[in-house]
Amino acid sequence: MLTRLADLGIRYPRRVLAVGLLVLVALGAFGASAPRHLHSGGFNSPSSDSSRATALLQDTFHAGPANLLLEVTAPGGADSAAARAEGRRLVAAIERSPYADQVSSYWTAGRAGAGLRSDDGRSALVVATIAGDDSTAPDRAWDVVGPLVGEHDGVTVRAGGEATVYHQVNEQTTHDLARAEMIAIPITVVVLVWVFGSLVASLLPLAVGVSAIVGTLAVLRALSTITDVSIYAMNMTTALGLALGIDYSLLLVNRYREQIRAGDAPADAVRHTMQTAGRAVLFSALTVALSLAAMLVFPVYFLRSFAYAGVAVVALATVAALVLLPALFTLIGPRVDALDLRAGLRRILGRPPPAPIPVEASGWYRFATWVMHRAVPVGVAVVALLVALGLPFLHASFGYPDERVLPSSASAYQVGQSLRAHYPDNATSTVEVVVPDTSSAPDAVAGYARRLGAIDGVSSVTPGPTAGRATYLSVGLAEDARSDTAKDVVRTIRDGDAPWPVLVGGQTATDLDSVHVLGQKLPWAVAWIAVATFVVLFLFTGSLLMPLKALVLNTLSLSATFGAMVWVFQEGHLPWLFGDLTTTGYLVPTMPLLMFCVAFGLSMDYEVFLLSRIREAWLAGGRTTADNTRAVALGLGHTGRIVTAAALLMAIVFAAIAGSEVAFMMLFGSGLAMAVLMDATVVRGMLVPAFMRIAGRWNWWAPRPLARLHDRIGLHEGPAPRKREKVAA
Repeated sequence: MLTRLADLGIRYPRRVLAVGLLVLVALGAFGASAPRHLHSGGFNSPSSDSSRATALLQDTFHAGPANLLLEVTAPGGADSAAARAEGRRLVAAIERSPYADQVSSYWTAGRAGAGLRSDDGRSALVVATIAGDDSTAPDRAWDVVGPLVGEHDGVTVRAGGEATVYHQVNEQTTHDLARAEMIAIPITVVVLVWVFGSLVASLLPLAVGVSAIVGTLAVLRALSTITDVSIYAMNMTTALGLALGIDYSLLLVNRYREQIRAGDAPADAVRHTMQTAGRAVLFSALTVALSLAAMLVFPVYFLRSFAYAGVAVVALATVAALVLLPALFTLIGPRVDALDLRAGLRRILGRPPPAPIPVEASGWYRFATWVMHRAVPVGVAVVALLVALGLPFLHASFGYPDERVLPSSASAYQVGQSLRAHYPDNATSTVEVVVPDTSSAPDAVAGYARRLGAIDGVSSVTPGPTAGRATYLSVGLAEDARSDTAKDVVRTIRDGDAPWPVLVGGQTATDLDSVHVLGQKLPWAVAWIAVATFVVLFLFTGSLLMPLKALVLNTLSLSATFGAMVWVFQEGHLPWLFGDLTTTGYLVPTMPLLMFCVAFGLSMDYEVFLLSRIREAWLAGGRTTADNTRAVALGLGHTGRIVTAAALLMAIVFAAIAGSEVAFMMLFGSGLAMAVLMDATVVRGMLVPAFMRIAGRWNWWAPRPLARLHDRIGLHEGPAPRKREKVAA
């Protein structure tokens, strides 16, 4: 297959590029509107008890927890005429919205509104419930309150509540993504020029990355017509499109240059590049795509959307690299090193051109040899370091985001902090107990309400209206909705002996349900990744030990990354590094899952790149223990520089995302940047050589039936593999 793709590019390069350009323009035109069709929610499972309770509250009672707050602060205090007039004006404006229900305020609720005034008397609240889910409610809320916030005749109005938090997170994330692209792309170009020297060679990876991004936006736009797709998937599209486009192109361009410098004609160089580096790209793409596809097992469309975007961007980056680059190589020919910018700099500095050095004299070859001569102590030391870094993850806690993920300049952050500090009764800390059918005990509502009021951590219980056989009770919490006390209240209600089946909703119940369903599906995702990776790496190497080694080392590397993230983002160390970050004491549960799938796939990316050259050297040698050691050193010597450069470029992309002002995006970007750099240096540069030196010829062992199976279906390119030899015990 790869040879046929090479021949297609060699024979019809202009046609291939012309068709590719037309397809890219069409996809770009279709995908340009993708952001307008994507949603900002998708964090909750639609089948959970809390989601069913919320739907029943909205559909039957037009009610629900207060998700919109306006804090009114006046110089004369909440009881001043100016504050009262502004509060009543806000209530009237919100009530005009068709999506607003249960609108109340300190100035209109009578005695029931006493808890809506701050303890210092300077501020008071307007509260409302905006209908919709976590995707539609935020935009509806902001459409209402956007024109209302600000300062009016000396009275300051600030918006808060869950709906405002989600809206401001979406706005901030969109702004941060645009800024990240503006930072990452120019730096990437500079690093590519530094790696390749040639401007021509440097632009090829960007062409592949941009093609993958444009195509993926079109895929997301198409998917949005049949299912919900999260707008956050665009972050994955941009970051992974650039990263993988650069990765695959670096490998192919580097191998093509290597063959040209070795004296191959351009056509022969293209074929050899596709048979070797192209095969590595194909297997790498399979491992990355399968790892990302694991997110499809989760029932929340936030994670599923990352699977859609991830699989699409991997597939399109692979197609662009394996179809377009052979045609570009054919047209460029030996001019792949044209416009060498480093040559001009050397002339200015009066330095001679660097002389080519054999791979055995390269720094990575010498380093691999040094590591393998000390394989046991190096392996033990590195494993101990990774385990130590991973230990904090044993104390990880998980919870969904609130206003503290925003920068302190955001109004939702300010209102949330004010609620915690100055209001005795948090208007958003409620649990909604929904009774779909009271017919089995219609007179038991009052008694059940008294039992709920006796639960530790409950401050009040307010029975709601009835609608046919259904009713609900609003349970006020004495502490914050995300506190352990609030979670205990929800568990107690669910475990209690109610007169009828009940559904428990509200933010606390939603958080508990969401974490629970993610935990339920996690073993399936891990199993999928482990089995898929094992199968693909077996097909690639023909070895049973190599896939097992890759799984173990990748798990070690990722555990170290997750431990570091707990240490920083949960426990609050290194506050100076991330500036305006408020530590909440827990991690957003979707982020480690997302990071696990992405980082695992990307680590396999580098594993395949390295194993490709090691396997090539092993098959060309005498297959002795000494040949295994030499093959490892040759593999690292050939790929060490290119893998390190690819990791640096990928880390730049993720580090730009880490510059976000939203806490969980900081976690996502910095965690992946750390995982990529650690994997490409510590794991690939030290642990892999140490392990492969200790294992010796057993690296390439497989039972005879599996060996014969691999020889038949191992997707070989180039010369047929030599007959296997028995591995001596």
